Amino acid sequence: MSIGNKIKELRNKVSLTQTELAERCDLTKGYISQIENDLTSPSITTLTDILTALGTTLSDFFNDDSDQQIIFKKDDYFQKVRDSESITWLVPNSQKNEMEPILFTLNVGSQTEIDMPHEGQEFGYVLKGKITVVYGKKKYICKEGETFYFTTDKEHYLINNGTKVASIIWVTSPPNF
Repeated sequence: MSIGNKIKELRNKVSLTQTELAERCDLTKGYISQIENDLTSPSITTLTDILTALGTTLSDFFNDDSDQQIIFKKDDYFQKVRDSESITWLVPNSQKNEMEPILFTLNVGSQTEIDMPHEGQEFGYVLKGKITVVYGKKKYICKEGETFYFTTDKEHYLINNGTKVASIIWVTSPPNF
């Protein structure tokens, strides 16, 4: 099987669109499409970035007999920083699992994008700061050391209207980030 076909198969297995994969790698959707259709070959660095976003490594990608990774270290984490937030995937290959744990930070005065109703559940533990969880038409305050948990059948998002950056361990099922 070609590299492009293997990337496409892995991308589909973890339920990412070409656009989502491209955003995680700071590439264009067109470039991902060209790779998957074997119209271009990525550099080793680009291939490594793509495979990290897909939750695997170069060695695992080319070796089908790899053992399941159980322990993840800081070097394994994958981080995406946006204007007012950062997402650190604590288990990089979690897109293919039932849960996706991240370390999420949200700047003061910011809010996440509104997440429309979908199938699943979300859990969060506020490590520092204070957030407002908006779930449907209700708002809930969640402070440092507290948790939130809800099904995702209503519109939902987070707001940081506290006085310091909020840091949250956030777990979604199925993977959603």
